[in-house]
Amino acid sequence: MWRSCLRLRGGGRHLLNCPRGGLTASEGPGPKPPARARAYAPPAERKRFYQNVSITQGEGGFEINLDHRKLRTPQAKLFTVPSEALAVAVATEWDSQQDTIKAYTMHLTTLCNTSLDNPTQRGKDQLIQAAAKFLDTDTVCYRVEEPETLVELQRNEWDPVIGWAERRYGVKIGSSTSIMGPSIPARTREVLVSHLASYNTWALQGIEFVVSQLKSMVLTLGLIDLHLTVEQAVLLSRLEETFQIQKWGNVEWAHDYEVWDLRARTAAGALFVHLCSESSAVKHKLLQGRHGFEPWSGKIPHAAEQLSPCATTIEPAL
Repeated sequence: MWRSCLRLRGGGRHLLNCPRGGLTASEGPGPKPPARARAYAPPAERKRFYQNVSITQGEGGFEINLDHRKLRTPQAKLFTVPSEALAVAVATEWDSQQDTIKAYTMHLTTLCNTSLDNPTQRGKDQLIQAAAKFLDTDTVCYRVEEPETLVELQRNEWDPVIGWAERRYGVKIGSSTSIMGPSIPARTREVLVSHLASYNTWALQGIEFVVSQLKSMVLTLGLIDLHLTVEQAVLLSRLEETFQIQKWGNVEWAHDYEVWDLRARTAAGALFVHLCSESSAVKHKLLQGRHGFEPWSGKIPHAAEQLSPCATTIEPAL
């Protein structure tokens, strides 16, 4: 419960400082204070400037072409991905854009940009530690002491997932009602870190992304291992919020948007992990490119509708 309060504190302070309506009884006819600048502005959208999306295989992997221009990362590196399946998925993101390019709807592109540019200059060990640190604050390990209905809800919904993880990896995780959280045994941390080390660097970028969305290593492992669906993982990560919404009511459109956005991000991250871990080629044909590939007519379901902002540059046409 206290974690929900912490999350709401910043937003609550903002709401308390805002006027509830237009002109109030205490406002006089004199000059009004200057309006505050908006803290957030939606990312700018660009008009779609390309007709066709294709993928070709180069020396470093699979490349994305928008008409005859090669996609590049924000740092102007050639946008090259290691697997055919991932290339097809990214191409689908670009092909699904309509009149304008909504970069914030392309999580897979963003994750690829992060992996290629590595703006924080992190290696494999740093990525593993960044994901493993969530063990100390795992959502499903923090429990409330009241009300009894929420205590029972957490026990019924979260205990089976923890039990699965303990059996799956042969470790002890447990839970706690202490504000300090559960005490994770050193062996548990070693086993899970060793498991994460079995993934390549690209997949680890996706794992850390999913963990940061769900705020839970346990739920992320369940999702990546296909023990949980995206919908189940998101619902379990928002158990307390859902309980409060059922008790106090739903904020029109806001809560629904938050859920769908979280599902989209989580789905994209999980898909990214699997596509980066996939060694076999997809069955779809590649779009025709300068290397002579056959036209690609297949579609991979778009993993996310609401996605992170990303900045991507295009190589100028020759």
